[in-house]
Amino acid sequence: MRVLILNTSEKTGGAAVAANRLMDALNNNGVKAKMLVRDKETDNISVVGLSQSLVQQWRFLWERLVIFFHLHFSKNHLFEIDIANVGTDITKLREFKEADVVHIHWINQGFLSLKVIRKILDSGKPVVWTMHDIWPATGICHYTRGCKQFMSRCHDCQLLPSRGSDKDLSAKVWEAKRIMLAEHNVHFVTCSRWLKGEARQSSLLSGQQVVNIPNAIDTHVFMRDDKVKARMAVALPLDKKIILFVSQKVTDVRKGMDYFVEALKKLVVACPEMKENTVVAVLGGHAEDLAERLPLKSCPMGYVNDEKRIVSIYNAADVFVLPSLEDNLPNTIMEAMACGIPCVGFKVGGIPEMIDHKRNGYVATLRDAEDLASGIMWVLRGADGVSVSDNCVKKVATNYSQHSVALKYIEVYNQALALKHYKI
Repeated sequence: MRVLILNTSEKTGGAAVAANRLMDALNNNGVKAKMLVRDKETDNISVVGLSQSLVQQWRFLWERLVIFFHLHFSKNHLFEIDIANVGTDITKLREFKEADVVHIHWINQGFLSLKVIRKILDSGKPVVWTMHDIWPATGICHYTRGCKQFMSRCHDCQLLPSRGSDKDLSAKVWEAKRIMLAEHNVHFVTCSRWLKGEARQSSLLSGQQVVNIPNAIDTHVFMRDDKVKARMAVALPLDKKIILFVSQKVTDVRKGMDYFVEALKKLVVACPEMKENTVVAVLGGHAEDLAERLPLKSCPMGYVNDEKRIVSIYNAADVFVLPSLEDNLPNTIMEAMACGIPCVGFKVGGIPEMIDHKRNGYVATLRDAEDLASGIMWVLRGADGVSVSDNCVKKVATNYSQHSVALKYIEVYNQALALKHYKI
C-alpha cells in the first residue's frame, strides 16, 4: 500500500510533527508512506517538497491579503482564519498518481485550495483527512471559541468585524466546503475523542465517517534519561526545581500564559522559598518576552529544532505545565510524558484524555489559576514521583506508540480502499 501524506510544512507546527511521526510509524509497519509538503526543511528522501518559487510566496500572501481585507485591514485574527482560496494542483505530480491512498493533514496558508482538494476527491482515490483542529468542519476558524454556528451553518462570524451578516466570508467558505464534500466520502480522523465529538456535530460532516486515532510518538527517541545528565546537556541548574513551559509561540494567548503567570504568583506568595529553589524553563519562540512577567527566575531556551536537545530539556524538568484554553491533543504533553515528566493542564479539549488526574499529572479546572497552582504544587511536593513518572511512560507506551497508531490507520486505509472498490 502506498500512502501520500499532505501537510503544509515538513517540521514546523504540531500538525507537521504529528504527520512526520505518522509517516515513520507507517514505514516501520509495512506501509510505503511519503510526505508531500510545501515547505521542505530536511534532506529526508521520504519527504517531497514543492519547488520554491515566487508563485508559492504569492499564494500565501494573496490569501492573507484577502483575509486582511475582510478584517477591514486589522491584524486581529489575521492568522486565526484560513480560507483556502489558492493552492497548488498536486494531482499531476508523480507522487499523487502513484498513491493508493491520499492522506490530508494541515494544508492551509497557500498549500492546497478547496478547489484542489475537490480535484483530489474527484480523482477517485480514497481520501483520509486527519483533523488537527476544527477547520475542516467549520467555515474559516481553527478553534471555535465556544461558537456553535458550525453545527448548522457558519455565518455572522465572531472573528470578523462586520457582525450580523448572513453572507460574510465564513458563510462563503462554508458553502464552498459543503459543495466540495456533498458528493464524496472522506474518512475523517480526529486526534482526540473531544475533537471527534465536536466534528460529529458539524452539518458539514453529516454522513461522513469520523473516527478517533491519537498521534504517534517514537518512544525510542522520547524516553526517560538521567536528570543530572540532561540538565548539564542544556545548561539548566542542577540544584533547583524546574517548571517547564513549551509552545511554538510562547505569546499565543490560546496557550494560557496569563493563567500560568498568575498561578506562579500564587505559589510564590504561599511558598516564598520558591524564589530561591525553583526556576521556570521556557521553550519556544519569543521565550524571552515572558521573563519579565514571571515571579520566578526564568531560563528562556528559545525555539529549538534539535530533537535530542528537546528531549534533554524535557528530562531536565520536574513538571511540565500547559494551561491551554483550547487544544486538541498536544504533542508537547505526549513528549513530556514519554520522558516520564508529570504534566499539569486545564480540563479542556483532549488534555483530560492524556493526563489521568493525580496518576500521571494533574487536571485543573479551566481558567482557574489557583487550581493550576495546586496542580503544580501537587507534582512538586505531594505526589509519589517515581510512581507518577512510571504512569506517564506507561500511558504513552499503551496509547501513543508508533505500532499501535500505525495499525489503527492501516485499518482506516483498508476501509477506504474497500469502499472505493465496492463503488467501482
